[in-house]
Amino acid sequence: MHIIIYTKNHCVQCNATKNTMDRHGIDYQLINLDAQPEAIDTLKSLGYRQVPVVMADGDHWSGFRPDKIASLRQLAAAGE
Repeated sequence: MHIIIYTKNHCVQCNATKNTMDRHGIDYQLINLDAQPEAIDTLKSLGYRQVPVVMADGDHWSGFRPDKIASLRQLAAAGE
């Protein structure tokens, strides 16, 4: 499973998302929009206006979503 988290510096919800995924051993790729602002257009084209935005195998969402992270954890565990 390939997971991308779009984040920005000093983002509380971004940090909560990353910390929760780290705690559960979920691997992800991080794209920091402060360092890579060209990625903002991709997110805006999908209707997103806030970070974090998480993209995971066809599913995507914005904000800190423990319910979605739990689903990812279950999918990752099933794939092992």
